[in-house]
Amino acid sequence: MSEILVAEGLTKHFPIKGGFPVKRTVGAVQAVDGIDLAIRAGEAFGLVGESGCGKSTTGRLLTRLLEPTAGRIRYRGEDITHASRKELAPIRSEIQMIFQDPYSSLNPRQTVGKIVSGPMEINGIAPPGGREARVRELLETVGLNPEHYNRFPHEFSGGQRQRIGVARALALEPKLIVADEPVSALDVSIQAQVVNLLQKLQRELDIAFLFIAHDLAVVRHFSQRVAVMYLGRIVEVGDRDDIYRRPRHPYTHALLSAVPEAGEDGGTRVGAPPSVSWGSIRLAGDVPSPIDPPSGCRFRTRCWKARDVCAETVPPLVRADGSREGHLSACHFPEPPTVERDTEVVM
Repeated sequence: MSEILVAEGLTKHFPIKGGFPVKRTVGAVQAVDGIDLAIRAGEAFGLVGESGCGKSTTGRLLTRLLEPTAGRIRYRGEDITHASRKELAPIRSEIQMIFQDPYSSLNPRQTVGKIVSGPMEINGIAPPGGREARVRELLETVGLNPEHYNRFPHEFSGGQRQRIGVARALALEPKLIVADEPVSALDVSIQAQVVNLLQKLQRELDIAFLFIAHDLAVVRHFSQRVAVMYLGRIVEVGDRDDIYRRPRHPYTHALLSAVPEAGEDGGTRVGAPPSVSWGSIRLAGDVPSPIDPPSGCRFRTRCWKARDVCAETVPPLVRADGSREGHLSACHFPEPPTVERDTEVVM
């Protein structure tokens, strides 16, 4: 399977201005700091991590809504890192985005028909049968009534609004969709419906997805491969089953340990042990500031396996044998690949 989107050393630092009377750059928020990422055509790729780790910034960089500070982005072999607005125009129709908030991402002054047909108007696309017919078809595809064409966003529930956002993303028949936490703002009862809809569309239309979320169960349900992100860097990446059953990075272990599991008495318990001897993992301290992240491994200040080398050297994202294919982790002391978690995360 060929790669549709590749990021190499992708970096985004937001400058911090200070000083008087002339403001100057006094620091930077290192939101994304040198990540490597490859998404295959037709693949559902998950990106997971705590809030503030740089997931959404990564998605906006890959769609070129933000200008990278450093690194390179290649789409279907073409370097689009610093492509101009004119150069990006034909690519915009192939890379679309579903935004996190279904309330603020839709224009309240426009009807559903205007919102969904907007991308077609901007790109000068006149589908067979006309734009209105195409919009009604898209509304039906995402599970909405075509008669909703003339309604306004405030007349819909959160789940219905997110479906409108999905229809808008599909309007130009994209090859890649970046879904930035598309269900985090929805009720639990609606989340599964939207995720199942996206999964159905991904399968039937052969669309590549970058699915960004902090909910581990949702990511496992949707994605074929998963990358784990911590404080601006990717610390582990691999096939879904490898990540969830045989995590190698301590941070991934901690994330999975924190997932509530159903107990035998019908209640819930937090921290199903990654292995029998470890027990529940509770991370100490807070996430360090991205303005002044720790040297070496950024997770070392909260890691129970940290040694001197962790503060001195940045661990490369590689497999145990040093190759850069398969199940990769950025840790000087990763878990052996034979260790499995006792329980699974289910949705």
